[in-house]
Amino acid sequence: MLKLENIYKTFNKNTVNEKLAINGLSLHLKKGDFVTVIGGNGAGKSTMLNLIAGVYPPDSGKILLDGEPITNLPEYKRAKYLGRVFQDPMMGTAANMEIQENLALAYRRGKRRGLKWGITKEEKQLYMEMLKNLDLGLESRMSTKVGLLSGGQRQALTLLMATLQQPKLLLLDEHTAALDPKTAERVLELTQQIVTANSLTTLMVTHNMKHAIQYGNRLIMMYEGNIIYDVSGEEKSKLKVADLLQKFESVSKGEFANDRMILS
Repeated sequence: MLKLENIYKTFNKNTVNEKLAINGLSLHLKKGDFVTVIGGNGAGKSTMLNLIAGVYPPDSGKILLDGEPITNLPEYKRAKYLGRVFQDPMMGTAANMEIQENLALAYRRGKRRGLKWGITKEEKQLYMEMLKNLDLGLESRMSTKVGLLSGGQRQALTLLMATLQQPKLLLLDEHTAALDPKTAERVLELTQQIVTANSLTTLMVTHNMKHAIQYGNRLIMMYEGNIIYDVSGEEKSKLKVADLLQKFESVSKGEFANDRMILS
């Protein structure tokens, strides 16, 4: 479903701030893969997601989605194939619009717009059923402005919006990092539920090593813009946090994982 072939990306070229962010990265995802991505600050995790989403182009290399080359496709044209949830719960929704209006925008992504009623009765029923599955009581608050929701409720809504059209690829960029632990666990449970129910191919970046082990069928560890560890199946299920720390230390020549990873 996704192929990254020998990707390079350098920021601020030929300046004192030059930074090689992605260094010959290659990654292949099969349809239905749920891959968790871990690594220290500056490992290239978010840069990789931004390259896939088209936020900026790679310096060299190829990106293919479902067999189609998208390396030079602008971000807005990729949007209909991708779902994305950011770390900040405020980024994925329109605060001044109602819950049902946000869902209607997501439902119409990639479709032609016409001069007719914004939300039909059938759509309202559909949104209500979907919100009910979140088990957050939002189905009875569909006319509530999204800005009045808690961070966890907004992130759950963003997740629903990102997967409403069943994208070819779902990108989760530390989407629970800004939430309290209890809410984060609930959003992760919803993530697993939605991904499994729709067999969505998913890349989930996280600093939390426990979550990286617990969720998904495959785990990759990044360091200095490349993949240093790739594990799946039974081997992944037997992993412990201590194993990941040891792996990170051995590859980074004794440089310990950053505080954020340890605290998570």
